Amino acid sequence: MSKPANKTLIGIFVLGAIALAVVAIVVLGSGKFFKKSFPAVSYFEGSVGGLNVGAPLVLRGAKVGTVTSVKLRFEAKSDQIQIPVFLEIEPERLETKDRSGRVDPVAALKLLIDRGLRARLEPQSLLTGQMQVALDFYPERPARFVGADPGYPEIPTIPTPLQELAKRVEQLPLEQIIKDIGSAVAGINRFVNSPEITKSLRSVSVAADEAKDLIGKLDVRIDPLVSNIEAAVKDAQKLLQDIDRQVEPLGPSIRRASDSLEKTLQSADGAFHSAQRAIGGVEANIGEDSPLAYQINKTLEEVSNLARAIRQLADYLERHPESVLRGKGGDKK
Repeated sequence: MSKPANKTLIGIFVLGAIALAVVAIVVLGSGKFFKKSFPAVSYFEGSVGGLNVGAPLVLRGAKVGTVTSVKLRFEAKSDQIQIPVFLEIEPERLETKDRSGRVDPVAALKLLIDRGLRARLEPQSLLTGQMQVALDFYPERPARFVGADPGYPEIPTIPTPLQELAKRVEQLPLEQIIKDIGSAVAGINRFVNSPEITKSLRSVSVAADEAKDLIGKLDVRIDPLVSNIEAAVKDAQKLLQDIDRQVEPLGPSIRRASDSLEKTLQSADGAFHSAQRAIGGVEANIGEDSPLAYQINKTLEEVSNLARAIRQLADYLERHPESVLRGKGGDKK
């Protein structure tokens, strides 16, 4: 008769097989079994709250590795606390080539660090508060190496903007600033409550009331004056319209008078020339010093002056027909 099987051993065997299957699924499913990676380390100053194992290592948003460990070290010699964050970088996600082709991943990382590659913490999720290690190029920031783990390539770190702001605030002389603010407030209080300021404010208030009364009186006096000016303007406009209506019918008469004057001038010019010709004939028979020649010359000069005056009058009337009503040099308004 065969011995019965031990149920305990069977159970242990089954549990071991299940555990091996789970490990195989996890390892093979994540692909780590076939991946090539190399470790690195970064030393951060300040708090690393929210940074957990498994957090991504990203370069400008692209994942190139993972956080494998976060430690806390106390240096007794320097009384300082170091926070090394160990990283695992996947070379296939960070391809680096030189002129001859691909280079060694560690040498490639050193080349990137020489070009300004730096690591700093940044939020992975604003809702959960989880952090990640972000890589980017800051060539203007000097590389700060700690060198506490020689077996790992070290990526220099820089503080976050919030940490930089906090550091600047810590460097401010807050106590002195608070004292200065207190002194300034006390000085303002003394100035505001001084008797001179109170007296000045009362004077300003009285002056404002007097100015208000003066403006009210001016309004009362100015309103009738403005009304009178508007009425005078309207009357002047009406007068000008009446003058225009009266002068306009005189235009044809003035033009006819001007034409008659022009014809008279032409006749006078003709008579003048005829008289000159006649005088020429008379001078041939009469001496230059005779009384008759003198009277004739004087008469001709007066006729010439008369003709010139008539012509000037005709020209003026043609340019200024309104002068028939207003007179020469009259008020243009």
